[in-house]
Amino acid sequence: MSLTISVESPRQEGVIRLLDMSSAYAESLYPPESNHILDLASLEKPEVIFWVARLEGTIVGCCALMEASDGIAEIKRMFVDPAARGRSVARKLMETLEAAALERRLSAIRLETGIYQPEAIGLYRAFGYAEIPPFGSYQPDPLSLFMEKRFTRQ
Repeated sequence: MSLTISVESPRQEGVIRLLDMSSAYAESLYPPESNHILDLASLEKPEVIFWVARLEGTIVGCCALMEASDGIAEIKRMFVDPAARGRSVARKLMETLEAAALERRLSAIRLETGIYQPEAIGLYRAFGYAEIPPFGSYQPDPLSLFMEKRFTRQ
C-alpha cells in the first residue's frame, strides 16, 4: 500500500468529491448553525495549507491547517473517504500537519468537531488534544467540541 501526503490545491475533482462527502456527512448529523465548514474558496487562501492523501495515486483523504496571526492554527476539513478508513490515513494526515505546525513554530493547534463523531474525537485525543472553551468566532454550542494542543517553542 503506497500512501502519499502532499500539499496540493483543493480545487481538483477528487478533493471536491471528498469535500462534498464531508459536507453531506456533517449535514446529516448537525443543523446548519452547528456546521462550520470552510468552502473551497476559503481553502485556497494564503493562510491555509491544504494536504491531500493518496493511496496508490487515488485521492482518499484531506485536511487543512488555517493559520491565524497569533501563532495558532486551526484544523479544518479533515476527512478520509470511508472506503479508505482503517489504513492510518487520518493518523498520517495528523502527523503531517503537526510537523508543519512545528516547522512554522506555531504555539498551538485548535479545532472544532461535532459531538457525534467519536472516531474524530478519539483521533484528536490520541494526538494529545484536550477540550477547551469556544475560541475565535465560535459561540458555545452543545453539539460542538473544541480542542487544542499546545506546542513548546524551541
